[in-house]
Amino acid sequence: MIYLIVGLVVLGLVALLAGFFREKKLKRQLKRGEIVDLPTLKQVEDMECCGQHETCEKESLLAAVSKQIEYYNDEELDRFRGRGSDAYSPDEIEEFRDVLYTMRDDEVAGWLRSLQLRAVELPDELKDEAFLIVGERRG
Repeated sequence: MIYLIVGLVVLGLVALLAGFFREKKLKRQLKRGEIVDLPTLKQVEDMECCGQHETCEKESLLAAVSKQIEYYNDEELDRFRGRGSDAYSPDEIEEFRDVLYTMRDDEVAGWLRSLQLRAVELPDELKDEAFLIVGERRG
């Protein structure tokens, strides 16, 4: 057991030293003009999934995956906030349908998640259609 603890401490010190010397080397290169800027972490673009998760976060329908609200040219749907999914008129359902069918298939899951975060319920009449599109995309 003691060997494991000592090994982990030594490994941590080696990683700390390697990071220190790397940082020192990068700062020297910056001073000499060999590099323009220090390297930084890059965010994964929303265009594709990163492959690090069992289910792509971009395709997830769970609002808990992301708290960032993204609009899909559907700001006018915010007026339905708090309304039940069975309380829409045919014209209002058509508004949702227009938004649904004017977006790309890979955006539907994000749109549904955005509606959920905004407390806008999808009309019952469109749920099967929307989930079918998401299911086909995953399949």
